[in-house]
Amino acid sequence: MSEDILERACARLESHLPRSFRRPFHWLRGPSAKLLRIPLGIVLMCGGLLWFLPILGAWMMPLGLLLMAQDIRFLHRPVGRAILWLVDRWEGLKARFSS
Repeated sequence: MSEDILERACARLESHLPRSFRRPFHWLRGPSAKLLRIPLGIVLMCGGLLWFLPILGAWMMPLGLLLMAQDIRFLHRPVGRAILWLVDRWEGLKARFSS
């Protein structure tokens, strides 16, 4: 169940990514990138703590959590729900401003 929600969240998020980011995102979620996901997730989360700097930002924290959730089971459900919530809000904003 928790893996399903994370998988569904990743699929919905991937559908909203620009084409140039879809392939690397899909590769990072695969089993061959397991050794890269946890360190990259930690680096992104640390960068997210420096949100006040110009290039680093709060966007790094959810991305780091998403990468780490692929391998850490207890993060599947909360991260999946958070990503689905964010994608729902994004879709609502896009619909609101496009009409």
